[in-house]
Amino acid sequence: MNFQYFIIAKALHVLAIVFWIGGVAFVTTVLIPALRRDADADQRLTQFERLEGCFSTQAKLSTLVAGASGFYMLHVMNAWSRLLEPSQWWLHLMIFVWTLFSLVLFVLEPLFLHRWFHTQAIQNSRRTFKVLQLMHLVLLSLSLAALFAGMIAAHGYQF
Repeated sequence: MNFQYFIIAKALHVLAIVFWIGGVAFVTTVLIPALRRDADADQRLTQFERLEGCFSTQAKLSTLVAGASGFYMLHVMNAWSRLLEPSQWWLHLMIFVWTLFSLVLFVLEPLFLHRWFHTQAIQNSRRTFKVLQLMHLVLLSLSLAALFAGMIAAHGYQF
């Protein structure tokens, strides 16, 4: 194993997570609440789609880098057997969160989620943005749990 490549992969992994989950935290705790509170129904959807569209590219790139670097580190360390150990549940949570976001960003959103959300927001903006914020809160909570567990496990904490 070339340890220098592993260090670079780990640094890229952390940077990708910072951009990805940091962006999700911003959208969840700042953008959506501000739109729900301050924007009227007509402006809410327009502003959200414009701003979220900018973040979507960052999120897609970040999830690709996080996934590639994460799987690279598992491969280089030959750590696949860790996925069979109950104490390594945090790896499963990380992979689950990554898979969930990847499905949403690369499959569900382009196929139907974007159109469905747009239609729902036109019909009932208040309810749609409330559901959107709840969904984001669930995703953010899962992400932060994976991040917290992964960080303390990576620094020697035994579950």
